[in-house]
Amino acid sequence: MPATDYQGSSASHTTRSFFSFRREQIHSMDSPHATSQDMELESFQRLVAERFSDLSADKGDDFLSLSWVQKLLSVFLDCQEDFTELVSRNKGYLNRAPMDRMISEFFERSVKALDVCNAIRDGIEIIRQWQKQLEIVLCALGNQRSLGEGQFRRAKKALVDLAIGMLDEKEGSSSVSHRNRSFGRNNVVKDQKSMGHYRSLSWSVSRSWSAAKQLQAIGNNLAPPKPNEIMATNGLALAVYTMNNVLYFVMWALVAAIPCQDRGLHASFHMPKQFVWASPILSLHEKILDESKKRDKRAASGLMKEIHEIEKCARFLNELMDSVSFPLNEEKEEEVVKRVKELGVVNQAIKQGLNPMERRVREVFHKIVKSRTEGLESSG
Repeated sequence: MPATDYQGSSASHTTRSFFSFRREQIHSMDSPHATSQDMELESFQRLVAERFSDLSADKGDDFLSLSWVQKLLSVFLDCQEDFTELVSRNKGYLNRAPMDRMISEFFERSVKALDVCNAIRDGIEIIRQWQKQLEIVLCALGNQRSLGEGQFRRAKKALVDLAIGMLDEKEGSSSVSHRNRSFGRNNVVKDQKSMGHYRSLSWSVSRSWSAAKQLQAIGNNLAPPKPNEIMATNGLALAVYTMNNVLYFVMWALVAAIPCQDRGLHASFHMPKQFVWASPILSLHEKILDESKKRDKRAASGLMKEIHEIEKCARFLNELMDSVSFPLNEEKEEEVVKRVKELGVVNQAIKQGLNPMERRVREVFHKIVKSRTEGLESSG
């Protein structure tokens, strides 16, 4: 049996034993306060499981969409809030071994998660740049009484700029000076000036920063607490371990969904299935990995549904524009109008969902900072 499985089984068994023992002890002491504390510890584990189960149950078009990512961030915020309250009611354990070490390690992981949040906000800004190109295409080809060569040239340039930007973000955006790729059937070559435009955006993480390495640092040495650690912390070690895993998974899912430097989706998750929240989180991990393995998403700059739809709609429209001649016949014009409408639907979804998602990422960032500050003050 692998070490992680053995640890998980032992920890989970101790969890049940711990709560059973405490109930018997509490009953004999007739201590309502202690009963409430134990119920809170159990409730925290159960609520985490329920929230991720709800996320995992989302099927069809909503999965990995802008709205789904917002739900994911809301789940994190709710879990973080519950965890902070739980810790604040157990301040007496924070300066005792092994709780002092565990909470310190959690805060260190939280700091690393702040960098991920910054990188994600950079990725959101990249999506905004793509949206600007969509707006140009829609302005050139939408709501026009007749479509002429001038409108097509303007739309074509925007589509090429969009393709350059999206291709430059795929697989973590390698150095511009070593890239020379093409897009579409017309084999448009990237020029350094256009590529520089996308790389000149204000990045809040350094160019050498790696999302894959940051995730690895967050997940390092993430092992279930030992039985004696659970008993010594009155069960609080289990809550810390739970929140460590929630933090790790949410940051990984964000990196999977949104353009990010050196996106690596190969992070390993060793969550013992005996924990009630492990199954829904591992199920979501598997579903996201399955999405990344689909043929049309293997080299995607992000797995978010709207990013895939931008690429698909822009590619179809670009190929259609390559095949037209002027003056346009009625059949071709109808097809162009249809493709433009599809692009408009994607653009509208991004326009409505991107700002709320960015606000939620910012909220996650500030919640982590606040919780860490309060925790450090509580532990002295």
